[in-house]
Amino acid sequence: MIKPYKEIISIESILHRIFPADTPSEQLVWHRDKSDRWVTIVESDGWQLQIDNELPVILEENKTYYIEKNRFHRVIKGEGPLKVSIKEK
Repeated sequence: MIKPYKEIISIESILHRIFPADTPSEQLVWHRDKSDRWVTIVESDGWQLQIDNELPVILEENKTYYIEKNRFHRVIKGEGPLKVSIKEK
């Protein structure tokens, strides 16, 4: 499966991901992660996060979102690129 993002791992073991503006929506699928994550939004223009059994929320820049391991979730495409930093437990 082709990943819809580019990833850089920093020295502090923080993942930096960029979802380009031209990311096809069909690549943004429901999925689960193997560990708890804190996702900080660096740049977003209308992108949304939807967690299983919840309504989508607009991703706000400089805000951190907690995603529990094994919880289904997805991102919904906005206008420009989406840039995030991810710290795992």
